[in-house]
Amino acid sequence: MMKRKGLKITKVVMTADEMEKTINRMVHEIIERVGTKKNVAIVGIRTRGVYLAERIVKKIEEAEGKTIASGTIDIALYRDDFFKSLASPEVGPSNLNFDVDSANIVLVDDVVYTGRTVRAAIDALMDYGRPASIMYAALIDRGHRELPIQPDFVGKVIQTTEQEAVAVYLTEIDGEDKVVIGEK
Repeated sequence: MMKRKGLKITKVVMTADEMEKTINRMVHEIIERVGTKKNVAIVGIRTRGVYLAERIVKKIEEAEGKTIASGTIDIALYRDDFFKSLASPEVGPSNLNFDVDSANIVLVDDVVYTGRTVRAAIDALMDYGRPASIMYAALIDRGHRELPIQPDFVGKVIQTTEQEAVAVYLTEIDGEDKVVIGEK
């Protein structure tokens, strides 16, 4: 999770209206790709991925007229830097109210960067069962991958330096919707 305190915003890369349009496009892409699959579930990666997943589920249910399984996954204990750089990690609950075995899961996160977060989310999911497939949706792809992981659904690709930070603000927890680039 990107800390917002002390972030000096240098550029707004997505406004609330742009974010809404982007999420709507991603929803249609997800429907197109998984519409014929059985046992589809949308799982948000804590923290902001959870709220994005909730929005995606709501929009899919409205568009398709059916209920979609959903859940949340906490990756704190699965991070490869858990014992190294996390002074006091905040561990939240995972909530998967569906059978992971044979499910076609779409993991949702706000920003893909090194690929380590989604790798940890996949590891966490596998402890619950063996999904039929796992796809990955990220609102922002900022590059700089350290692992061979690419999202199946991307809201927007932005160019950043490794010294820059990307922050996604969501109304549910930040009081507004926007995506910014800033200096750490």
